[in-house]
Amino acid sequence: MSPRRNRPKGSGSGRSADDDNSRYGGRQSAESWRGEEWSVRHVVGAGAAGKTYRCPGCDQVIPSGVPHVVAWPEHAGVDDRRHWHKACWNAKDRRTARVQRSRNAPRY
Repeated sequence: MSPRRNRPKGSGSGRSADDDNSRYGGRQSAESWRGEEWSVRHVVGAGAAGKTYRCPGCDQVIPSGVPHVVAWPEHAGVDDRRHWHKACWNAKDRRTARVQRSRNAPRY
């Protein structure tokens, strides 16, 4: 007996942008911020399993498996993607400029 096929035959092996969005479980859109266009992808928790990121909005760690937002400027490449907490991305216009702390500075 041969193993069961989990994927349907046909349609080739190429992936489309819709496949990429469903892979991460989120939707992608474009937003304007600071005078430039940004690509914004909402990532569900399952798409972030096994990885941690540091949010540029609050400088805190986004734990593995937590839903968040990935944003990058339209004209930039993969290296300019940043992972934000959803609340931090939504509040980005209300934040003031802050002094960045070093990684080992106390958090009070």
